[in-house]
Amino acid sequence: MTTKAAAKPSTKASTAGSGKTLVIVESPTKMRSIQGYLGDGYEVLSSVGHIRDLADKKDIPAELKKTSVGKYSIDIENGFTPFYVESDRGKKTVAELKRALKSADQLLLATDEDREGEAIAWHLLQALQPKVPVKRMVFHEITKDAIRAAVGNTRELDLALVDAQETRRILDRLYGWDVSDVTRRKVGQGTSAGRVQSAATRLVVDRERERIAFVSADYWDVEAVAAPAERVADGFATRLARLDGAPLARGTDFDDAGQLKKAVVVLTEPQARALATALEASGDVVVVSVEAKPGIRSPKPPFTTSTMQQEAGRKLSMSAKHAMGVAQRLYEKGYITYMRTDSTALSTQAIAAARAQAVALYGDRAVPPNPRSYANKSKNAQEAHEAIRPSGETFRTPAEVGSALDRDESRLYDLIWKRTVASQMSDAKYETTTVTLEADTSGAGDLAWKTASFTASGTVYTFKGFLEAYEEGRDEKRGDADKADDQSLPQLAVGDVLTLHEVEPKGHATSPKPRYTEASLVKALEEKGIGRPSTFASIIDVILGREYVTKRGQALVPSWLAFSVVRLLEQHFTELVDYDFTAALEDDLDAIARGEQQRVEWLKEFYFGSDQHVGLRNILDNLGEIDAREINATRIGDVATLRFGRYGPYLDVPNEDGTSRIVNIPGDLAPDELTPAKARELIDAPVAGDRVLGQNPETGRDIIVKDGRFGPYLEEVLPPVPEPVVDPDAPKKRTKKVEAPKPRRASIFKSMSPDTIDLETALKLFALPRTVGLDPETETPITAQNGPYGPYLKKGTDSRSLQSEDQIFDITLEQALEIYAQPKYANRAATSLKEFEADPVSEKPIRIKDGRFGAYVTDGTTNVTIPKGQTPDDITYEIAVQMLADKRAKGPAPKRTTRRAATTRKPAAKKK
Repeated sequence: MTTKAAAKPSTKASTAGSGKTLVIVESPTKMRSIQGYLGDGYEVLSSVGHIRDLADKKDIPAELKKTSVGKYSIDIENGFTPFYVESDRGKKTVAELKRALKSADQLLLATDEDREGEAIAWHLLQALQPKVPVKRMVFHEITKDAIRAAVGNTRELDLALVDAQETRRILDRLYGWDVSDVTRRKVGQGTSAGRVQSAATRLVVDRERERIAFVSADYWDVEAVAAPAERVADGFATRLARLDGAPLARGTDFDDAGQLKKAVVVLTEPQARALATALEASGDVVVVSVEAKPGIRSPKPPFTTSTMQQEAGRKLSMSAKHAMGVAQRLYEKGYITYMRTDSTALSTQAIAAARAQAVALYGDRAVPPNPRSYANKSKNAQEAHEAIRPSGETFRTPAEVGSALDRDESRLYDLIWKRTVASQMSDAKYETTTVTLEADTSGAGDLAWKTASFTASGTVYTFKGFLEAYEEGRDEKRGDADKADDQSLPQLAVGDVLTLHEVEPKGHATSPKPRYTEASLVKALEEKGIGRPSTFASIIDVILGREYVTKRGQALVPSWLAFSVVRLLEQHFTELVDYDFTAALEDDLDAIARGEQQRVEWLKEFYFGSDQHVGLRNILDNLGEIDAREINATRIGDVATLRFGRYGPYLDVPNEDGTSRIVNIPGDLAPDELTPAKARELIDAPVAGDRVLGQNPETGRDIIVKDGRFGPYLEEVLPPVPEPVVDPDAPKKRTKKVEAPKPRRASIFKSMSPDTIDLETALKLFALPRTVGLDPETETPITAQNGPYGPYLKKGTDSRSLQSEDQIFDITLEQALEIYAQPKYANRAATSLKEFEADPVSEKPIRIKDGRFGAYVTDGTTNVTIPKGQTPDDITYEIAVQMLADKRAKGPAPKRTTRRAATTRKPAAKKK
């Protein structure tokens, strides 16, 4: 175990070196770029991320196995000292760096300018133990000027930042391991809890709870087109606003229980239709007021990590993780500044570049007389000290860099460029005109109201300003449906008489708060202070990977599993899942990073408790009995109880005799859609009976279509087995239980419908695999069959994919031989899903390809399957390099051998 005291590098100059300076960065991409900027006096190498981490249990020494180190890789009793080990890849990297260090006179640690980068630099010092002077080199962009300036302005390692990162790592290990152990035992294997992932999951679940509890309210209004009698083409949309001066109900006037929050007129459908008929009959309205108000709109600040993720989600439909991966590539290629930042500030040179580009593109009026400056709203703004922007003293336009970037890089660079330039441009100026129209309804029969007032508004921009370059996207909000679309209004004056056309009653229903999207969840996490912008992408990735949340379009829908996990945490770990407490932890980590709090004292209070906090250990020691069945039960009104089974959630429906029955829930049914009424519909739905297709002519047995948990299938019905006749007077003997015979079954192809499949097709499916013919050279049978990865041909151990399920029945021997005559993978797409530069070890191009078992990373020699929950879009060059390095370090997979258990025969019993 190591301590910070061991991190102090030597300041004595080495006399054995060659005069070179060794520079260590995190990424191979940065390594090549920076080497070109620094020249021959420097050698730039990469650590490829972290080289050390908390040890796995298998790496803990035997004498520490029974201590807290054996459980957590942390010595809790001795200052929460972490037990670090080098990864297999890290050992190789350290060996290469040590060889390079032998010929260097100076070491520059040039990892990223954030806590994680500072920690990586400290770990490098621990592993390398350099005997030459060591400096910390930091930069915000990878350009020639920035890199050379960074070499001339080095600093010492910031141990407070290292402490903050290490505290976070220890905190997450203690929380995750202890609390996750409870969720696995009480909710189910595969579940877990985490300091920020649990709070994020609770946010999504809380929103769904609001939607479940929401009661919709109906209200009506009247819409029409008003136009001057002689200028029908100048008509504009208008909406009923008041009746006899009393305001008409809008969606925002109702609370979540469907009750009115203030006194308004609520029109029913009959009233709205009668009013529309009366208004259309009278036809005329009078302009009673025309009000024009000027206004201005100011541009938004340049991007922080959080706002970039939000806008990439809204405008480009990128996940937070995908956006960060693309931004990482742009940064490492030198196109943008560092992408992990809370700062909205721009450097003097960046402000000058943005203003110059705005003037060049949009004219002198495009920028205000004085440059704009933006203050950080976050009290803990940290990491890089500048916003995300195009790199350099002059900005390259999207058109100038487009040929060097891939599609996603181009789209994100365009967004960053527009936002940065717009942030220094002039305010947009507009004028909003609101017109009030009045109709006399006193002669309209039984109507209770004598006067109907309509309103319409229109906005005209007199100067577009920053809107020439960029306009921020917005998240969906409740009440958006009540907002009138913007429109142009004709010149009107008080007293003008207009005619109403297309008068229509409109019915509305209030809607619950919209579900979170990735963009709006990122915004909510930032507003509540949960996590830090640099971690938002990984937080969302975790809750998606754990299947606590799934995506329906852009919306995040929680699973019933998430409800159970959150319920457990709320009932038994109340403080740990509290939003304010979680945010306070982040504030404390920031205080440690600023050197205002001590790591060990803070961890003691969190783990063992204090006067203000119970402490994690005390919570765990006093959990008491947790009723797992109750934790995993959700009442659906008084109709049924939702529970979990081996195959997922189901309805537990009580019967009158005290028993219960199981009713399956459709997999695509969101929690807020499982209302008591929907549950009753599922319960009362007729149970689908087995459809008899006919008899198998070979066996005389019925073939039926059944609906199973994994979809429809065919089954051949076996005759009933007669019960054995037992003589009640015969002595009882222990007999071996005979297993009942299993019926033959066959899967129905995806292209087939269980409702229309016939006996002929069923017999074909039962006859699979189909023998296509014999290979004339080897006399080996070639068969066609279906498998979990689709239809294929098989010849001995050699298999080839088919294009469709129909080919299983139709393919001829000649066609099969033609497929086998081609190279093994000739019938697959030859193009790669993604291509990168050469791997630094094999020096071969890295590609992402689509294989039989999913997408994988390869350099032509080593293949690594992309893990579940990740897509090819999520894999950056650095991630690919690390995946390949980790696979090489593990070595080849051991060959599987089947070992038969030895059989022994018992000797026969001796006759007496």
